[in-house]
Amino acid sequence: MKLRSTSYDLKLKHTFTISRSSRDVSPVVLVEIEHDGIVGYGEAAPSRRYGETIETVQQFLSGLDLARFYDPFQLEQILDAVHGAAEANYSAKAAVDIALHDWIGRKMNLPLWKYWGLDKGKAPITSFTIGIDTPDVIERKVREAEEYPILKIKLGGENDIEIIRTIRKITKKTLRVDANEGWKVRETAVEKIRWLEQEGVEFVEQPMPAADLEGTAWVRERVNLPLIADENSIRLHDVPKLQGAFDGINIKLMKCTGLREAIQMVHTARACGMKVMVGCMIETSVAISAAAQFTPLIDYADLDGAALTTNDPFDGVGIVEGRLVLSDRPGIGVTRKDLN
Repeated sequence: MKLRSTSYDLKLKHTFTISRSSRDVSPVVLVEIEHDGIVGYGEAAPSRRYGETIETVQQFLSGLDLARFYDPFQLEQILDAVHGAAEANYSAKAAVDIALHDWIGRKMNLPLWKYWGLDKGKAPITSFTIGIDTPDVIERKVREAEEYPILKIKLGGENDIEIIRTIRKITKKTLRVDANEGWKVRETAVEKIRWLEQEGVEFVEQPMPAADLEGTAWVRERVNLPLIADENSIRLHDVPKLQGAFDGINIKLMKCTGLREAIQMVHTARACGMKVMVGCMIETSVAISAAAQFTPLIDYADLDGAALTTNDPFDGVGIVEGRLVLSDRPGIGVTRKDLN
């Protein structure tokens, strides 16, 4: 097996701002695993929040020796070796995991959703993310997202109320809110969540810092809206710890090291009586389409990462009136675009 990787800068349609950062370009690492004349595609979208950069991803990948395995069907053995190569490096490991799964699907000439026995008709509607911005830009973003019936609103700054009021002047669409740990004070979080409930918000994602799980449980006792864990929901072992503080989890391939662990997280969350959401970073259609393969199993989707960019080099999962449309193409279902 040969592993190749290259960095790629995704350009954003708008400056993307959350409670802790802003950016116009989002770098990713695209991965190819080639064996028996077949190429499987993977992707790493590193986040400094979890200790990764393009450089750490490339360093981790360059240290892997996949040639000692005879083919990608040794999936469990290969991924155990990848995980044992170094601690953390979540998105780098996810890139290898995705590429291996894609290769297997291509070799079997089956899309992963079919290989897993899922009904692609049960893929949910994805939300479209509106980052923190000024009222005029917020208004423009909302109008550009006309085809999406659900909007995910980034809050956690000083103009939270202004943002929601701006959006509510334009639309009555379902809103979901993500504070990205932005509300540091428990009482503030309670006050804002109670106000958001009056504005027709469906749920709130990560209201408090991940380090303050006790504070989140305190908030949850005092509000009616469901709380979804993001920064608190990283790996499989995190899930049981979130009972009592959160009503659901957000699974991201770039945090949980890929599809193998993501599926395990779905079933663990269900056993804990929790809802399941699948989210993303700013990613190409490689990682987005990979995550979309198991969405028939989940409750909520936020897989708009590629839709926020202008130069996605792949064609993958479709979105029609907000609903994810899984293709019958094998593996994760992506093909390269000709951007020349």
